[in-house]
Amino acid sequence: AAPAPGSAAAANVAKVKGRWLRPDGGYILAITTIVADGRAEAGYFNPSPIRVAWARVKAEGAAIKIDVELRDQNYPGCLYKLTYVPGKDHLVGTYFQAQMQQTYEVEFVREP
Repeated sequence: AAPAPGSAAAANVAKVKGRWLRPDGGYILAITTIVADGRAEAGYFNPSPIRVAWARVKAEGAAIKIDVELRDQNYPGCLYKLTYVPGKDHLVGTYFQAQMQQTYEVEFVREP
């Protein structure tokens, strides 16, 4: 049987909701809503708002993965691919900077 929407998998995915700070630049990723199919509402700030084209949160085995695409002036298709690290309560992964065609290792810490 498939897991019910209120299952442990759904509860685990909900752990990534909140405000996350990228300490190397002061960027904020705010994940506010996650629906059952994985679509998420997210905001991104630097410190002004930057348009989020789409965000997705999904469980892959025991891992929680977050993908966020930015689509705004100076952010034409920039992409975060992050994984939740429960022991540290951090998000770690990569940031693809589309204009420069470069990928960077990044980490976000939860804001209190």
